[in-house]
Amino acid sequence: MHQPARWGLGVAGAGIAVILALEVTSLDELNPIRRTISEHGLGPDGWIFGLAVGLLAAGSAAIGVSLARQRLAGVFGTIALMGWSVGLFMTAWFEKHDWSVGPSLSGSIHRVGSFIAFLSLPLAAVIIARPWRHRERSRATLVAFGLGICSVLWVAGIAAVMFIGARNGLPWWRVMPLGLVERGMAVTEVAALLALGVWAAAKRLDTTEQTGRLVDAGAGGLAERSGGPLT
Repeated sequence: MHQPARWGLGVAGAGIAVILALEVTSLDELNPIRRTISEHGLGPDGWIFGLAVGLLAAGSAAIGVSLARQRLAGVFGTIALMGWSVGLFMTAWFEKHDWSVGPSLSGSIHRVGSFIAFLSLPLAAVIIARPWRHRERSRATLVAFGLGICSVLWVAGIAAVMFIGARNGLPWWRVMPLGLVERGMAVTEVAALLALGVWAAAKRLDTTEQTGRLVDAGAGGLAERSGGPLT
Protein backbone atom coordinates (compact mmCIF):
# COMPACT_ATOMS: atom_id res chain seq x y z
CA MET A 1 0.00 0.00 0.00
CA HIS A 2 1.29 3.43 -0.92
CA GLN A 3 2.51 5.01 2.32
CA PRO A 4 1.04 8.53 1.86
CA ALA A 5 -2.36 7.04 0.98
CA ARG A 6 -2.32 4.74 4.00
CA TRP A 7 -1.24 7.59 6.27
CA GLY A 8 -3.83 9.91 4.77
CA LEU A 9 -6.69 7.46 5.20
CA GLY A 10 -5.72 6.83 8.81
CA VAL A 11 -5.39 10.49 9.76
CA ALA A 12 -8.54 11.54 7.90
CA GLY A 13 -10.41 8.66 9.51
CA ALA A 14 -9.29 9.81 12.97
CA GLY A 15 -10.56 13.34 12.28
CA ILE A 16 -13.89 12.01 11.00
CA ALA A 17 -14.28 9.81 14.09
CA VAL A 18 -13.78 12.79 16.41
CA ILE A 19 -16.33 14.89 14.52
CA LEU A 20 -18.86 12.05 14.63
CA ALA A 21 -18.27 11.73 18.38
CA LEU A 22 -18.93 15.45 18.80
CA GLU A 23 -22.11 15.14 16.78
CA VAL A 24 -23.43 12.30 18.93
CA THR A 25 -22.49 13.80 22.30
CA SER A 26 -24.03 17.20 21.50
CA LEU A 27 -27.41 16.10 20.18
CA ASP A 28 -29.14 17.52 23.25
CA GLU A 29 -27.46 20.91 22.84
CA LEU A 30 -27.06 21.36 19.08
CA ASN A 31 -29.90 21.10 16.58
CA PRO A 32 -28.38 19.24 13.59
CA ILE A 33 -31.15 20.45 11.31
CA ARG A 34 -30.56 24.17 11.80
CA ARG A 35 -27.10 24.47 13.37
CA THR A 36 -23.99 24.01 11.26
CA ILE A 37 -21.17 21.58 11.99
CA SER A 38 -18.78 24.44 12.68
CA GLU A 39 -20.68 25.38 15.82
CA HIS A 40 -18.81 22.56 17.53
CA GLY A 41 -15.85 24.94 17.36
CA LEU A 42 -17.46 27.49 19.66
CA GLY A 43 -16.81 27.47 23.38
CA PRO A 44 -13.89 26.34 25.56
CA ASP A 45 -13.74 22.87 23.98
CA GLY A 46 -13.75 24.20 20.45
CA TRP A 47 -10.11 23.20 19.99
CA ILE A 48 -11.23 19.57 19.77
CA PHE A 49 -13.29 20.34 16.68
CA GLY A 50 -10.45 22.41 15.23
CA LEU A 51 -8.05 19.51 15.78
CA ALA A 52 -10.45 17.08 14.11
CA VAL A 53 -10.88 19.28 11.03
CA GLY A 54 -7.11 19.79 10.92
CA LEU A 55 -6.61 16.01 10.93
CA LEU A 56 -9.08 15.66 8.07
CA ALA A 57 -7.26 18.38 6.14
CA ALA A 58 -3.85 16.76 6.72
CA GLY A 59 -5.15 13.34 5.70
CA SER A 60 -6.70 14.82 2.57
CA ALA A 61 -3.39 16.46 1.65
CA ALA A 62 -1.59 13.13 2.07
CA ILE A 63 -4.11 11.41 -0.23
CA GLY A 64 -3.56 14.21 -2.75
CA VAL A 65 0.20 13.68 -2.56
CA SER A 66 -0.27 9.97 -3.15
CA LEU A 67 -2.47 10.54 -6.20
CA ALA A 68 -0.07 13.15 -7.58
CA ARG A 69 3.02 10.97 -7.10
CA GLN A 70 1.34 8.13 -8.96
CA ARG A 71 0.22 10.52 -11.71
CA LEU A 72 -3.43 9.73 -11.11
CA ALA A 73 -4.74 13.21 -10.30
CA GLY A 74 -3.36 15.52 -12.98
CA VAL A 75 -2.56 19.17 -12.42
CA PHE A 76 -6.13 20.45 -12.07
CA GLY A 77 -7.24 17.53 -9.95
CA THR A 78 -4.32 18.02 -7.58
CA ILE A 79 -4.99 21.76 -7.30
CA ALA A 80 -8.68 21.13 -6.57
CA LEU A 81 -7.93 18.51 -3.91
CA MET A 82 -5.35 20.75 -2.26
CA GLY A 83 -7.93 23.56 -2.35
CA TRP A 84 -10.18 21.33 -0.25
CA SER A 85 -7.34 20.79 2.24
CA VAL A 86 -6.47 24.49 2.42
CA GLY A 87 -10.13 25.38 2.94
CA LEU A 88 -10.38 22.88 5.78
CA PHE A 89 -7.24 24.26 7.43
CA MET A 90 -8.77 27.74 7.24
CA THR A 91 -11.99 26.59 8.91
CA ALA A 92 -9.99 24.75 11.57
CA TRP A 93 -7.75 27.70 12.45
CA PHE A 94 -10.36 30.48 12.25
CA GLU A 95 -13.46 29.66 14.29
CA LYS A 96 -17.05 30.27 13.30
CA HIS A 97 -18.48 33.67 14.27
CA ASP A 98 -21.86 34.75 15.63
CA TRP A 99 -22.86 37.22 12.93
CA SER A 100 -25.73 38.58 15.01
CA VAL A 101 -23.21 40.58 17.07
CA GLY A 102 -21.51 42.16 14.05
CA PRO A 103 -18.78 41.33 11.50
CA SER A 104 -15.56 39.53 12.33
CA LEU A 105 -12.33 38.98 10.38
CA SER A 106 -11.92 35.49 11.81
CA GLY A 107 -15.52 34.61 10.95
CA SER A 108 -15.10 35.94 7.42
CA ILE A 109 -11.98 33.83 6.85
CA HIS A 110 -13.78 30.80 8.30
CA ARG A 111 -16.66 31.32 5.89
CA VAL A 112 -14.34 31.74 2.90
CA GLY A 113 -12.47 28.57 3.88
CA SER A 114 -15.76 26.66 4.07
CA PHE A 115 -16.76 27.84 0.60
CA ILE A 116 -13.37 26.91 -0.84
CA ALA A 117 -13.48 23.45 0.72
CA PHE A 118 -17.04 22.57 -0.27
CA LEU A 119 -16.54 23.82 -3.84
CA SER A 120 -13.11 22.24 -4.38
CA LEU A 121 -13.81 18.64 -3.36
CA PRO A 122 -16.60 18.00 -5.91
CA LEU A 123 -14.34 19.34 -8.66
CA ALA A 124 -11.44 17.20 -7.45
CA ALA A 125 -13.52 14.01 -7.35
CA VAL A 126 -15.02 14.53 -10.81
CA ILE A 127 -11.72 15.55 -12.42
CA ILE A 128 -9.59 12.83 -10.84
CA ALA A 129 -12.00 9.88 -11.02
CA ARG A 130 -13.74 10.58 -14.32
CA PRO A 131 -14.07 7.18 -16.03
CA TRP A 132 -12.99 8.26 -19.52
CA ARG A 133 -9.59 9.39 -18.20
CA HIS A 134 -8.48 5.93 -17.05
CA ARG A 135 -8.12 2.78 -19.13
CA GLU A 136 -8.91 0.49 -16.22
CA ARG A 137 -11.98 1.26 -14.14
CA SER A 138 -12.15 0.23 -10.51
CA ARG A 139 -14.99 0.23 -8.05
CA ALA A 140 -13.30 2.97 -6.02
CA THR A 141 -13.02 5.34 -8.99
CA LEU A 142 -16.63 4.78 -10.00
CA VAL A 143 -17.78 5.40 -6.43
CA ALA A 144 -15.63 8.53 -6.16
CA PHE A 145 -16.92 9.84 -9.48
CA GLY A 146 -20.54 9.15 -8.56
CA LEU A 147 -20.15 10.85 -5.19
CA GLY A 148 -18.41 13.75 -6.92
CA ILE A 149 -21.42 14.19 -9.20
CA CYS A 150 -23.74 14.05 -6.16
CA SER A 151 -21.59 16.70 -4.48
CA VAL A 152 -21.87 18.93 -7.53
CA LEU A 153 -25.65 18.53 -7.37
CA TRP A 154 -25.58 19.48 -3.67
CA VAL A 155 -23.68 22.67 -4.49
CA ALA A 156 -25.93 23.50 -7.43
CA GLY A 157 -29.05 22.92 -5.34
CA ILE A 158 -27.80 25.15 -2.53
CA ALA A 159 -26.89 27.89 -5.00
CA ALA A 160 -30.36 27.69 -6.58
CA VAL A 161 -32.12 27.93 -3.22
CA MET A 162 -29.91 30.86 -2.20
CA PHE A 163 -30.76 32.64 -5.47
CA ILE A 164 -34.48 32.10 -4.95
CA GLY A 165 -34.20 33.34 -1.36
CA ALA A 166 -32.29 36.44 -2.42
CA ARG A 167 -34.94 37.30 -5.00
CA ASN A 168 -37.58 37.10 -2.27
CA GLY A 169 -35.56 39.12 0.22
CA LEU A 170 -34.79 36.21 2.55
CA PRO A 171 -31.39 35.65 4.23
CA TRP A 172 -29.61 32.73 2.56
CA TRP A 173 -29.18 30.87 5.85
CA ARG A 174 -32.95 30.88 6.43
CA VAL A 175 -34.15 29.57 3.09
CA MET A 176 -33.11 25.98 3.86
CA PRO A 177 -32.48 23.70 6.85
CA LEU A 178 -28.84 24.78 6.78
CA GLY A 179 -27.47 22.27 9.29
CA LEU A 180 -29.11 19.29 7.60
CA VAL A 181 -28.06 20.40 4.12
CA GLU A 182 -24.48 21.04 5.20
CA ARG A 183 -24.24 17.64 6.87
CA GLY A 184 -25.62 15.90 3.80
CA MET A 185 -23.11 17.63 1.56
CA ALA A 186 -20.25 17.01 4.01
CA VAL A 187 -21.00 13.27 4.22
CA THR A 188 -21.11 13.00 0.42
CA GLU A 189 -17.84 14.88 -0.07
CA VAL A 190 -15.95 13.07 2.69
CA ALA A 191 -17.11 9.73 1.27
CA ALA A 192 -15.76 10.80 -2.14
CA LEU A 193 -12.44 11.71 -0.53
CA LEU A 194 -12.16 8.31 1.17
CA ALA A 195 -12.96 6.57 -2.12
CA LEU A 196 -10.10 8.47 -3.76
CA GLY A 197 -7.82 7.45 -0.89
CA VAL A 198 -8.77 3.78 -1.23
CA TRP A 199 -8.13 3.97 -4.98
CA ALA A 200 -4.71 5.57 -4.44
CA ALA A 201 -3.71 2.77 -2.07
CA ALA A 202 -5.11 -0.03 -4.24
CA LYS A 203 -3.55 1.37 -7.40
CA ARG A 204 -0.14 1.22 -5.77
CA LEU A 205 -0.72 -2.41 -4.89
CA ASP A 206 -1.71 -3.19 -8.47
CA THR A 207 1.46 -1.51 -9.75
CA THR A 208 3.63 -3.47 -7.32
CA GLU A 209 2.04 -6.77 -8.27
CA GLN A 210 2.45 -6.05 -11.98
CA THR A 211 6.12 -5.20 -11.45
CA GLY A 212 6.61 -8.44 -9.55
CA ARG A 213 5.01 -10.46 -12.33
CA LEU A 214 7.21 -8.79 -14.93
CA VAL A 215 10.32 -9.58 -12.90
CA ASP A 216 9.25 -13.20 -12.46
CA ALA A 217 8.47 -13.52 -16.17
CA GLY A 218 11.85 -12.06 -17.10
CA ALA A 219 13.66 -14.40 -14.72
CA GLY A 220 11.74 -17.38 -16.10
CA GLY A 221 12.63 -16.50 -19.67
CA LEU A 222 16.28 -16.09 -18.76
CA ALA A 223 16.27 -19.47 -17.07
CA GLU A 224 14.79 -21.15 -20.17
CA ARG A 225 17.44 -19.57 -22.41
CA SER A 226 20.24 -20.68 -20.09
CA GLY A 227 18.94 -24.24 -20.04
CA GLY A 228 18.12 -24.50 -16.34
CA PRO A 229 16.71 -22.74 -13.30
CA LEU A 230 18.40 -19.75 -11.77
CA THR A 231 19.73 -20.21 -8.23
